[in-house]
Amino acid sequence: MAQDKDKHYFLTSESVTEGHPDKMADQIADAILDAIYTEDPHARVACEVFLTRGLVMVGGEISTSCYVDVLRIARNTIVDIGYNRAKMGFDGETCAVVSSIDEQSPDIALGVNRSLEAKEGIATDDIEHLGAGDQGMVYGFACDETPELMPLPIVLAHNLARRLAFVRKDNILPYLWPDGKTQVTVEYDGFRPVRVDAVVVSAQHMPDVDHDTLARDIEAAVIRPVLPAGLVDSRTRYYVNPTGRFVLGGPAADTGLTGRKIIVDTYGGAARHGGGAFSGKDPTKVDRSAAYAARYVAKNLVAAGLCRRAEVAVSYAIGVERPLSISVDTFGTGIIPDTQILALVRQFFDLRPGAIIKNFDLRRPIYRQLACYGHFGRTDLDLPWEKTDKAELLRQAAGLHEAAASQAGD
Repeated sequence: MAQDKDKHYFLTSESVTEGHPDKMADQIADAILDAIYTEDPHARVACEVFLTRGLVMVGGEISTSCYVDVLRIARNTIVDIGYNRAKMGFDGETCAVVSSIDEQSPDIALGVNRSLEAKEGIATDDIEHLGAGDQGMVYGFACDETPELMPLPIVLAHNLARRLAFVRKDNILPYLWPDGKTQVTVEYDGFRPVRVDAVVVSAQHMPDVDHDTLARDIEAAVIRPVLPAGLVDSRTRYYVNPTGRFVLGGPAADTGLTGRKIIVDTYGGAARHGGGAFSGKDPTKVDRSAAYAARYVAKNLVAAGLCRRAEVAVSYAIGVERPLSISVDTFGTGIIPDTQILALVRQFFDLRPGAIIKNFDLRRPIYRQLACYGHFGRTDLDLPWEKTDKAELLRQAAGLHEAAASQAGD
């Protein structure tokens, strides 16, 4: 989406619950990664999951010294999500689970295990000199329109989806089943959100619940507690189960596949995306680790007051540890030129894969908890890439304290 600080526009973002088939695939893949990392933190994991009616298929490339029961992990994850009865159309205990896993390609391992810089003798510090696991680009984004420094539409969409799951699990609305989707459209005046224009909530439910009851209950128990009252007006539109019925859901109604909700996982369409998915990948894959690092950079830039919004782009070549390119776009909101902000990024942030893994302690089982409701802006989790611990350094390096002191003296 083109962004302009003087433009009037609408931005829509969506989220999904744990029972959405694509998110089920992501959670199974990351549960497998977590189980392996519990035993072998140096494993290489690239796990993909496919779900359809009565069937789960797990495939990919995994190199590890440990054994994990992939089939049991898949079943336990599905049951934990809430699909534990055949009448829902899918049951984790009775569905078929098929696994086809091989080792990581030795050609890829050749470049990841030891970077091009290490082979050429130009890598000198004590960071593990890993080459990037693949070529590609990643984007990180932050903005000042929410306390999480995230775009408002994706924050609201995630909060609605999380609330939808909560009222199901806590038996507030006991007739709900696990699948669900949310969507929020926000009206903007420049970079300032001014109102919520439309809300969509689709919730899987038992067959004997009538639509009027469902719509009334969802609005009262899910929508109203989440939406900021100051951004809702008489023109705000609500759509609850717009087809009128949502009984058949999950993998019984739609196939699920790892990595099909990459916009849900990131910024809800408010920023660009390099195209790489997160779930099922160990952090030598820069699709995941470098995207976390780019968010960390962007969030610290905004938290430091250098800009109101920032998009950070980083690109890599397979087997090479240093990024091929780094760029910063503040969309005209920077208090110093973007070129100077970029110089600060290069000075204070190490975006090599080995450095990212070390600084964020990424070789540990933290990933399934990220596989639903987004990887960024998570106030419910203690995530290292969400910290703003470099904001003060950036302020000092940019001379903001001196500028403020000078203005106070005047």
